[in-house]
Amino acid sequence: MEYRQDTAAPIRALTQILLRGPSSLSEAERELIATVVSSRNQCRFCTAAHTAAAGALMGEDLTAEKVKRDIDSAPVTDKLKALLHIAAQVQESGKKVQPAHILTARLAGASDVEIHDTVLIAALFCMYNRYVDGLATVTPENKAFYQGLGERLRNHGYQRLPHGYDHLKEKPDIHEA
Repeated sequence: MEYRQDTAAPIRALTQILLRGPSSLSEAERELIATVVSSRNQCRFCTAAHTAAAGALMGEDLTAEKVKRDIDSAPVTDKLKALLHIAAQVQESGKKVQPAHILTARLAGASDVEIHDTVLIAALFCMYNRYVDGLATVTPENKAFYQGLGERLRNHGYQRLPHGYDHLKEKPDIHEA
């Protein structure tokens, strides 16, 4: 995204709207959607970044870890479980979302807007995952790097800061395992 800031700008704007804009879903819930999709796509960078962002927003890391392992046993609402299942279907193929998935989400209290936004977030993160992996983005091993990135996403969202991500690169232990 730093390489082509002109193409990154509209992607960042859409991400800002979907993950930080007004919504009946919390910012943490929307980060969990990104986390589940990225984890299922095996995108190490995005999985770590959005797990950290969800943790920063929730003030704990356990929930994000649990939704990656098993949505049904994760400590989230039935509505969010239904939405995460929809996101998981989108991750495989949009055509995998069946009327039963939508009905389950509606019966759990999800609105049409929440279902729409879940599908769009899932589709967006499928694109992000392929973008990151397709360009062989550097994936630091140090958890502190992702904690810093998660804090940055919590505090500033998805718009590019004037200095980009230089503040994350300045930490001396970022590339250490």
